[in-house]
Formats: sequence, structure tokens, C-alpha cells
Amino acid sequence: MDIELDPPRGITGFPLGATAESVKAHASEWGRVKVQDDGVADPARYMKAILLHEQFEVVFHFEDGKTLTAAEVWIPRPGPEEITVRFRDIDVFRTPARQLLRQLGDMGLTVLDEGLHACVPQLSLGFTREAGHEVPLDTDGEPLYFQAVLTGPTDYYDYKLQGA
Repeated sequence: MDIELDPPRGITGFPLGATAESVKAHASEWGRVKVQDDGVADPARYMKAILLHEQFEVVFHFEDGKTLTAAEVWIPRPGPEEITVRFRDIDVFRTPARQLLRQLGDMGLTVLDEGLHACVPQLSLGFTREAGHEVPLDTDGEPLYFQAVLTGPTDYYDYKLQGA
């Protein structure tokens, strides 16, 4: 199974702007769906739907309580399926994190590297190396690979450019 990150449009099968009902229906074809705060649009706590596949998770964000505003894919676990998450032919979770950021920079993209977190403003990709379990570590002592990637709308991370 391949999941393609297509910012700012979404991910394979889940375009940003899709209704919560259509996202939940399509996600249930891939695995179990758990909904939190159904219909809630509070900035501090808003609706999320979590796709729980035996090898990976996707957190769908519905910040307005109705439509898909971001999709966050977590690193696949080993299992019976070959699962690859790609951005422009780069395997996001099998490419070491620092190498991945260099490749994005080499594409002419603005990359803000904050150690455990990184993002590509204007394109709206956000990455985290934070892990809640044992993972291979890089020479800096942090996880070698990103553990999750978020795809959002065009301006999702642009606020970070003001401080850059």
C-alpha cells in the first residue's frame, strides 16, 4: 500500500476540504475509525478521526468540526503489508530524518528544522521525530527516522516564517 503526501491537497484518498462523513466512511475501508469530539470546532479542542490500521495510524483533523483540515500519518509498523508513505518519490519513513530534510532543501523548499520537529511552510508539511517507544537513534541521540508527518492547507505553518 502506498500513501502519497500531496500538500496542500491532502493524502491519497483523503483530500483536504472533504466532509467528515466522507472521510470517516473511506477510512473505515482501511481499518477501525475512532472519533473524538464529533462536530466540535473549538481551537483548543476540535474534532479528530483516527484511522487505526494494524500497521499504522492516520489522525484526521477537522478544526472546523465539519471538513478535513489536515491529515497526520504515523510511521508504519512491520506486518503483512508493505506500506510506504511518499512525498515526491521520497520514502518519508525509511529515509533518515536529517537526510530527508536535506533532500527537501535541495528541492528549493524552505525547511525549518527545530530538532525534534521540522516543517516546510508554504507547502505545509510538518514532521516529528518524537517517539513513545524504542526506535533506532541517530548520532544526535534522537530518533533516526521521522515518526509522523502532517499535511495541511497552504498556510498551515506559515506563522513560523515570522520568527525565522
